[in-house]
Amino acid sequence: MKPTLNRRQSLRALSRGCFGFMGLMGAAGALSTHLTGCGFQLRQSADLPFKSLFLILPRQSALGTDLGRNLASTTELKIFTEARDMAASEVILEIMSELRERVVVGLNAAGQVRDLQLRLRVKFRLRTPQGKNLIPEVELQQQRDLSFLETAALSKEIEEAMMYRDMQVDIVQQILRRLAAVKSL
Repeated sequence: MKPTLNRRQSLRALSRGCFGFMGLMGAAGALSTHLTGCGFQLRQSADLPFKSLFLILPRQSALGTDLGRNLASTTELKIFTEARDMAASEVILEIMSELRERVVVGLNAAGQVRDLQLRLRVKFRLRTPQGKNLIPEVELQQQRDLSFLETAALSKEIEEAMMYRDMQVDIVQQILRRLAAVKSL
C-alpha cells in the first residue's frame, strides 16, 4: 500500500522541491558569473590590421558573397571591388579558385552509390598593391561524408546543399582568422 502524506509533510516536500529548483538556478547564475570571471566571451568580429581591402573573386562565387558579407560587417573596413580602386586599398585579397567536388566512395552489391564524399577547396592569397605577399597562396579544404539512397534522392540533395553551406561557412571563418593574424603591412 502506498503511504500517504499529511498536509504538513506535503508542504515540506514541496518547499524542498522549490528550494532545490532555486538552488539549481543559483548554481547556474554562479556558473555564468564564474565563466565571465575567467575571461570567457562570445566570438567577436575580427580586428583586422588594415582599413581598406580590394576583393578579387571568381564569377558566381557563393563563398565570395559570404566572405564579402562577413568582411562588410567589420565596421572600420572599406571593401573595394572595382579595378580603379585597387591602388587605393591597403591590401588585396584574391580568391584564386573555389572548387566543389562530389566523389563516390562506396557502392552496394548492385553497383548503386551508397556513400559520397563532398569536398570544397579554396585557394587564396593576401598581398599589398605593390606585390608584397602578406599571406602566400594557401589552399583550404573541407570535406564531409554523405550516405546516399536512391529512394530519398531529393532529401539527400537538400542535405548535400546544407553540407556545402556548412563547409563554406567554416572556410570563410578560417580566412577571416588568417586575415586577423596578419601582423604588419
